[in-house]
Amino acid sequence: MTVRRRAVIFGCMFAFFFVIFFRLALPSDESPEQKIASRQKRFPLVWEHIHQSSGHGGAWYIPPHWLPKGTPPPANITHAATLAAAAADSAPYHLSHTSIPRIIHQAWKSTNIEHFPAGALPAVEAWLRYATESEPEMAYFMWDDEGIFDLMGDAEPKLLYHFEALPQMVEKADVFRIVVCNSVGGVYGDIDTHPLRAPQTWVDAQDIRPWTDTETNTVFATTTNHEEPVKLIFGIEADTEEDSDTYWRHGYHYPVQLTQWALAGAANHPVLNRFLANFRKHMDAVTFGATSEDGNISQEAAMQKLDPIMLTGPAAVTEATKNYLAEKASLRWQALSGLQDGGRTKLVLDTLILPITGFSPGRGKINNMGSKPFSDPAARLRHDAQGSWKHFDIMVELGKTCRTLFGGCRDWSTVPG
Repeated sequence: MTVRRRAVIFGCMFAFFFVIFFRLALPSDESPEQKIASRQKRFPLVWEHIHQSSGHGGAWYIPPHWLPKGTPPPANITHAATLAAAAADSAPYHLSHTSIPRIIHQAWKSTNIEHFPAGALPAVEAWLRYATESEPEMAYFMWDDEGIFDLMGDAEPKLLYHFEALPQMVEKADVFRIVVCNSVGGVYGDIDTHPLRAPQTWVDAQDIRPWTDTETNTVFATTTNHEEPVKLIFGIEADTEEDSDTYWRHGYHYPVQLTQWALAGAANHPVLNRFLANFRKHMDAVTFGATSEDGNISQEAAMQKLDPIMLTGPAAVTEATKNYLAEKASLRWQALSGLQDGGRTKLVLDTLILPITGFSPGRGKINNMGSKPFSDPAARLRHDAQGSWKHFDIMVELGKTCRTLFGGCRDWSTVPG
């Protein structure tokens, strides 16, 4: 390529980015009142059920016919969640083929939609549309920070001290999603997830049919004729070959790793209980085992050395699920991979594992791992990965480059400090 051509290309790129920056830097022509009116018009369900209907701890919608006439309004979101869980404690109020109540949970700092991430409003609107306008209806809960702490104190008081000790809100959110599914039950979706199908239809008869681990010839099938065999749903976020280095070069801890930007569960599930037990064990070790040079307990310093992904994130969810299913069902974890069977849903005991397309469709050609388009029937939701908790960290970025391109820096943190 000639010097002149390079100069032209560079000049065009500079002009493009200058125009984008200039447009973003310009003040909006809309007044605050016009912005509010615009959002009310574009996102009427968010406006009605969240912005204007918030109470202590968040906002909620419970289908009117779920509660007996004359039921007093809930005093707060934890009270509302208790009422919804009690109302949904029967088959007509469950997701199809599951014992999971038709309840949606999301969380954000507050219910003031002016503080929501820019791309979150259409996603939350879609969740509310499936909750309030689909048949059958679902209950919906938007938990704010105060509501999250209230639920933790109510449902897991013995974990509250450890929960409060977590240094990052993203770690608290990781624990909360497990606790809310394990205490209330229902579907959890990050605020930047956009449902592509009504959650009521996420599981069908094809998803729970028997399947065989072709390496061990083990057949996995429901052991009962019960119509609601599923009590827990996870999706795969990483699907790679077991004997390759692909998974860790892309920042994953397991060749097959589960995601937790979305999940669904019935209350008091053993896998979720195991996650919480593991969390408590790790935090106990930090609280009672960490010492500084002068012999004093230094919990804060020890906390900084813990990997959030392994402590509360996707790797922690994967570890709890993997170990439980190995013990109780002799599952070979790599059998869940969809690379050899085109990506099919697999039921092990009462835990349904969706292929990567389930909660992570549309990954494109790079690092695809079998992910199919958003339009594929297996796609339940998309994750817009806004990562509002993330910030630029030079060491994390250098580690990512080092792993991906050169196969080094395996133990470097993937989480900004």
